[in-house]
Amino acid sequence: MTRKWLRWLPALVVPAVIGAGIVVVPLMANAAVSLPDKTPAEVLEMVGESSVTALSGTVEQSSQLGLPELPKGMASGISGDAGDASAASLIELLTGSHTARVYLDGPTKARVQVLDELAERDAIHNGGDVWIYDSAQQTATHLALPAASATEQESSAAPAPGDALTPAQVAQKLLNAVEPSTTVTVGAPVSVAGRSAYTLVLTPHSSATLVDSVSVAVDSATGLPLKVDVLARGQAQPAFEIAFTELTLATPPAELFTFTPPPGVTVKNVTLPTRPTNSSSEGEAGPAHTVIGSGWESILEMPVGALPASVTSSPLFGLTTQSVSGGRSVSTSLVTALLTDDGRLFVGAVPLSQLQAAAAAQ
Repeated sequence: MTRKWLRWLPALVVPAVIGAGIVVVPLMANAAVSLPDKTPAEVLEMVGESSVTALSGTVEQSSQLGLPELPKGMASGISGDAGDASAASLIELLTGSHTARVYLDGPTKARVQVLDELAERDAIHNGGDVWIYDSAQQTATHLALPAASATEQESSAAPAPGDALTPAQVAQKLLNAVEPSTTVTVGAPVSVAGRSAYTLVLTPHSSATLVDSVSVAVDSATGLPLKVDVLARGQAQPAFEIAFTELTLATPPAELFTFTPPPGVTVKNVTLPTRPTNSSSEGEAGPAHTVIGSGWESILEMPVGALPASVTSSPLFGLTTQSVSGGRSVSTSLVTALLTDDGRLFVGAVPLSQLQAAAAAQ
């Protein structure tokens, strides 16, 4: 049952991860919405009981993170190191205006189309295949996903240690875990993509975090989260916002999850290695990291070593980072990152001064 709480994530998180871009999303504030009163635990229980696994919709995103805005098309105009083009493309997506179409059919079929003015970017997942296509750069990357091992298949089929809990019990456990650092309330109901929704509001107790509050609009009929707002301290408008503007809960046509590279497209094939099945190897998958502090003031520390000259000499590196005492930093309205001179990375939803203090204390 606990895995059901994750089913709604692709609908909103996937577009965010690939940088769906920035468009202000109206909440239809003039539309009257009336819903029966519910407690925060009851709204969370709705999310836990949601059975939505298929949908088609339009997602729009807005950001006021304070990142430098690159001229449109800069990413495709960069030659040389592919990393520069990728970084420029990411920044362009995070600071430009974009709309995405989202299609889901169960856990193994998903498609996100990011629609630019004169181009299209697609990410398609169909079973063991993932395609990433960029029409502007005329490139497509095909990822062959490793088959799940017998151990993983058995693990996914077996109930997890909390699966016997009811959604109401899981909701209460989540509240118990969150409430020491957060006030959880239910705000005024809203209308999102023509659907009535409850508003779950999370407000940090700490005044040291950059996050002022997080609001999640939860569909009153299905429990599917329809919209997420993140307010930064000192900003009247959301620093990050992503929402459905259109939504259909029917199964999308199967052909939407197939992809054939158009003529003239350069294709790169990548086979991902099989994940080791022994439990001790999980900690070796990435660099060691340390979490400093707790709650909304948590800071992630990890070693990254010295950056290659090709990165530090890049114009993008100078544009997106600034020299500070002890290293270089990237500051947004919600998250700050500090790369120290000795090769450590500190990231948190806190001001730069707290990252510098953490770096000095380690």
